[in-house]
Amino acid sequence: MAKKNVKIEGMTCTACARAVEKATSKLEGVNEAAVNFATEKLSVDYDETSVSFKQIQDAVAKAGYRALSDEVTKTFRIEGMTCGACAKTIERVTSKLDGVSSSSVNLATEKLVITYDSGKVRPSMIKSVIKKAGYQAVDDNVNSDQDIRKKENEIKAMWRKFLVGAVFTLPLLYVSMGHMLGAPLPMVITPHHNPLNFALVQLALTVPVVIAGRRFYSIGLRTLFKGSPNMDSLIAIGTGAAFIYGIFATVEIANGHDEYAMNLYFESAATIITLITLGKYLETVSKGKTSQAIKKLMGLQPKTALLEKDGAEMEIAIDEVETGDVLIVKPGEKYPVDGIVIEGTSAVDESMLTGESIPVEKAPGSTVIGASINKFGLIKYQATKVGQDTALAQIIRLVEDAQGSRAPIAKMADVISGYFVPVVIALATLAGLGWYFIGGESPTFALTIFIAVLVIACPCALGLATPTAIMVGTGKGAENGVLIKSGTALETAHKIGMIVFDKTGTITLGQPKLTDIITTPVFDEDELLKLVASSEKGSEHPLGEAIVKAAQERQIGFIAIEKFEAVTGQGIKVSLGGVELLAGNKKLMDQNQVDLGGLETKAQELAQAGKTPMFVAIDNNLAGVVAVADTIKPSSQKAITRLQEMGIKVAMITGDNRQTAQAIAKSVGIDTVLFEVLPEEKANEVKKLQEDGTKVAMVGDGINDAPALAQADIGIAIGSGTDVAIESADIVLMRSDLMDVPTAIELSKSTIANIKQNLFWAFGYNTLGIPVAMGLLHLFGGPLLNPMIAGAAMSLSSVSVVTNALRLKKFKPKK
Repeated sequence: MAKKNVKIEGMTCTACARAVEKATSKLEGVNEAAVNFATEKLSVDYDETSVSFKQIQDAVAKAGYRALSDEVTKTFRIEGMTCGACAKTIERVTSKLDGVSSSSVNLATEKLVITYDSGKVRPSMIKSVIKKAGYQAVDDNVNSDQDIRKKENEIKAMWRKFLVGAVFTLPLLYVSMGHMLGAPLPMVITPHHNPLNFALVQLALTVPVVIAGRRFYSIGLRTLFKGSPNMDSLIAIGTGAAFIYGIFATVEIANGHDEYAMNLYFESAATIITLITLGKYLETVSKGKTSQAIKKLMGLQPKTALLEKDGAEMEIAIDEVETGDVLIVKPGEKYPVDGIVIEGTSAVDESMLTGESIPVEKAPGSTVIGASINKFGLIKYQATKVGQDTALAQIIRLVEDAQGSRAPIAKMADVISGYFVPVVIALATLAGLGWYFIGGESPTFALTIFIAVLVIACPCALGLATPTAIMVGTGKGAENGVLIKSGTALETAHKIGMIVFDKTGTITLGQPKLTDIITTPVFDEDELLKLVASSEKGSEHPLGEAIVKAAQERQIGFIAIEKFEAVTGQGIKVSLGGVELLAGNKKLMDQNQVDLGGLETKAQELAQAGKTPMFVAIDNNLAGVVAVADTIKPSSQKAITRLQEMGIKVAMITGDNRQTAQAIAKSVGIDTVLFEVLPEEKANEVKKLQEDGTKVAMVGDGINDAPALAQADIGIAIGSGTDVAIESADIVLMRSDLMDVPTAIELSKSTIANIKQNLFWAFGYNTLGIPVAMGLLHLFGGPLLNPMIAGAAMSLSSVSVVTNALRLKKFKPKK
């Protein structure tokens, strides 16, 4: 199975999105197809053995739209060509690369224009095959901002079309309606003295507006005839009917029927097109603002890198950096990609990615993140992750995926959007015919009803209600160091009733220190520490690392171990220096019949103080107790108090014994404690908490937390944790600050409230607007809705939904 996120061009409303989904879902081998109208992207899961991406593109094209793959078009300047055969050679060798879809060489300009899948092909690979063929490829230009410029040009073109419409519509309104308000008109074009001139002037003023809005007709009529009408179809039918009727009326006036002069409808067609063009312009500008978080992230990465090669420094494009390259970063510059420091020391500002305001000290062996800022010293480092593998690229991908995802709350709106336009066309037709045949009204009255119903209906408002809010919400989360992976996670988070925190590395810093060594009379402290530290040297457990570090600080030597066995959830068994050593909890001692004597009480006292005691036995005789304590994070208590104030229950889960677990839980204000839980049992404990229907979130950072994170309704991973935990989580906290947990919940609540407001408005607007346009008020002696007012209302409805979503940008986490 393959999964692609594809940019779709030509969509104007959610009916278009449904049409694309319908067209691609029909293909054999397509498992799932979902279109996000706000991001204009199709997410498609398909079996590459049954259907090709080209077939998916063709299906989208047949539906009347264009599917663009994640392809990049790049231009290279070619050196060494002398004839047409050279050009053909370069085309042939580059076309053979897996992932290249087109390759074209212009001999006159000496340039290669190549289109390729950036996930499969790198510029260095293209240059390499050209070099093997005997030529040299040099970068011509880099169009990383191509999409942004294209969107800007689209917005400018839309504004120009609106201006054209406004320039002709304003005098048209004056000519057609001014005389009703007593405004003067030259005798030559007054309806009473020269009705034909009156009609011809209006026709002349309407034609440029119709031409400026021709896109409504080209797209609307095409999708209508293909059986997938959209919003443009409604506008095309409505304004087209008004325009054609106006031409018919003009012909009738020319034939001597002057009464048609008072019902020409040219002004309705022109005003509707102009107002809807303005609405589309405002909507597009607003939609652009919803994706500013992605633009900010993309703008963080530097365009070039300083490469050290053979003792010399050379500046290269960022996409030319390869794993293993040695790069130099001077004070004040950004790190181009992720890597490991090999020379120099400095402090690095990582706030743009993690939100941590304090610069992080870096020395040889330290990892650095691409796009972070080098504050002081000169750093030489080796690139370890480049291109799509960097932390920044992964964050961008996470945010993009989240912004392109759907929330369950939008399900009803999605279903309605699929049938909305055909139903509206049917209602408009029935209403118009009903008033004419049953109501006995005139053809112009019926036409007014028909046009008003078509124009007031707004499928856009329904389609934009959820995705725009999700885009702003997830983007705002990213700005605050909270990466929400999907719309489903964003929605579920606001329903959370209980949050379970792992202890080590989550509530605590995960950096335990040795605090106590209590020995039996047979051993002294250093001797016992030497044996335990030597035993723990092969362990990756944080408690073991603390003991090893303490021995190193005391400059105590280590003994080589002969045999090592980790007993899950209990401790270790080790053979070293001619003795058998046991180090672990009471379970381990009981299992091996070790008498704890008076040290059991001492261990309980240590546990009650929040320390983790570890019994040590040599040859099955108790030798002593060592105690390790982990420091609680400064933000833990504040975050837990904030969650409890929000009405959310908080629990802690740990493998520690009862006394230690309860001591730590008490210090941060947690009442519910799940202690002595083995790593593999964490997921089961979460499952038990879910049995009464409570939505449970799990917060953790380690590999052993991954199953529990997956079991929870919402898994929240600490960004400083393992890749496995982050992969299993629904929400990733870029910082180790637990205050980001309530921030994520608050953001979810704000976003879902915003979506509900949008859906209420979208449903409410259409539910009230369409009956009014059908003449409901007129039926009871009220006014008839003018199609021009209907057009204005339709434009404002979608703009209001996007504008409301943008209010989320004001969200600020409570401290």
